Amino acid sequence: MPTLRVLITVGAALVLATTGTAAAEPSPPPAPKPQITDGAVDTALARLDNAIADGMRRTGVPGLSVAVVHHDEVVYLKAFGVRRTGETAKVDPDTVFQIASLSKPISSTVVAGTLKDPADWDRRTEADLPGFALKDPWVTDHVTTADLFSHRSGLPDHAGDLLEDLGYDQSYILDHLRLEPLSPFRASYAYTNFGFTAAAEAVARTHGTSWQKLSEDTLFKPAGMTHTSTAFSAFANAPNHAATHVKNPDGTWSPRFVRDPDAQAPAGGVSSTAPDMARWMRLQLAGGTLDGKRIVPADTLAVTHLPQILSQPPTPPANHTGFYGLGWNVSYDDAGRLRLSHSGAFDLGANTNVTMLPLERLGIVVLTNGAPVGLADAIALDFFDTAEHGKPTADWLAIAAAMYAQLDDAGRSPTDYAHPPAGAKPARADSAYTGTYDNPYYGKLTVTANGNGGLTLSLGPKPMRFPLTHYDGDTFSYVTTGENAVGRTGVTFGDGTVRIEYLDADHLGTFTRP
Repeated sequence: MPTLRVLITVGAALVLATTGTAAAEPSPPPAPKPQITDGAVDTALARLDNAIADGMRRTGVPGLSVAVVHHDEVVYLKAFGVRRTGETAKVDPDTVFQIASLSKPISSTVVAGTLKDPADWDRRTEADLPGFALKDPWVTDHVTTADLFSHRSGLPDHAGDLLEDLGYDQSYILDHLRLEPLSPFRASYAYTNFGFTAAAEAVARTHGTSWQKLSEDTLFKPAGMTHTSTAFSAFANAPNHAATHVKNPDGTWSPRFVRDPDAQAPAGGVSSTAPDMARWMRLQLAGGTLDGKRIVPADTLAVTHLPQILSQPPTPPANHTGFYGLGWNVSYDDAGRLRLSHSGAFDLGANTNVTMLPLERLGIVVLTNGAPVGLADAIALDFFDTAEHGKPTADWLAIAAAMYAQLDDAGRSPTDYAHPPAGAKPARADSAYTGTYDNPYYGKLTVTANGNGGLTLSLGPKPMRFPLTHYDGDTFSYVTTGENAVGRTGVTFGDGTVRIEYLDADHLGTFTRP
């Protein structure tokens, strides 16, 4: 990273020394030093059991597993709750969890392990992934592994995720990223699972293998992560795995959905156990070595911990700035210490967190089998807060829960489609709406009339079928499904067109009769 030079100014003139020469630059601040004692870590560890029990009681999350690493030792490894509600099997340390977007720092570790030089992070993706393109040819020619791993390619937030929800496979999704509008290249941050996935797949192609095989050979086998995989089938077939759960309206939890993330395996498809994740944290905190063996080059791994793009401007009360590295959230505390973290969240039933202070050689990982309600993040935040201050200084569960609730509300329509307005206009005859419509991004859409007088919208490769409910005039609605479901969304018919509201955030959601 370039060094920033500070010049002290008065008005437009530099402050000069009495000799007439420019004043000497101030000395850089001293390097940060470790501040958390072994005793402070012990205090935080002693609180963990009760903090976890309290969080599970408040949220109802069925099960979780936690590991803490300090000075290259696993100092805490415990499991709580059940693998599946309605059954008696308990979570134990070897229970396999889907870790969702915690996959990203795992994947950046894999890529670091394949590189010979830190500069190799700047290899062009298009050169290694035949047919890959973005909307701007210049960006296509210049976008690199580092650009896509740090979410600074210009792709929109979560580009491609709605295609995955509709059942499209990885090949289709990556091919259609070329239709997504772009924001300024390397000057804007937007979190994109499939941009990340494209870069990882390109790396695998350069090694003539699959992403799963590359991950196994580069990291999982050498690091002894024997229960870790990037394939959904490995998770689903593991006898000791934690089912994914969602919260019901009455506050109970049920394993109602199955989340198959194979299409975005590098970004969200890893499954693992707390002991395996503890081995990975030890490797991270030791600069790429584990049990005295070099697994990942220190220099290519160190690059993953550097800020690549501003992701969070300073916000009160702490006014800390957030950055994204290569698969990591990167920040610095008031003492100048590097903090690395990442959360994983499947709305269909998983929430995870890893947080590390490399200078303190301290890290925690939390794996849960419930949809994100803040518990995984809160446990990690509470642990580090206690290690720093002797006790938590905030109700971290309330804070994290509010953050996730805000994210859930963000995509919902401002229109309450479940309650048509007074004086709603009637719909036209079914024949005005039925037929086939095309869209270059989302593919074919079909509207058919049911025998009972209703309409059904069919969308996706399988396809998925959604009963339409009339709202007002030519506007209908249906209940969205999948990882990115937002409740009811509007469906508005025009002159030979149909627009689906929640598919149209990037102006790609209008379908046209051929």
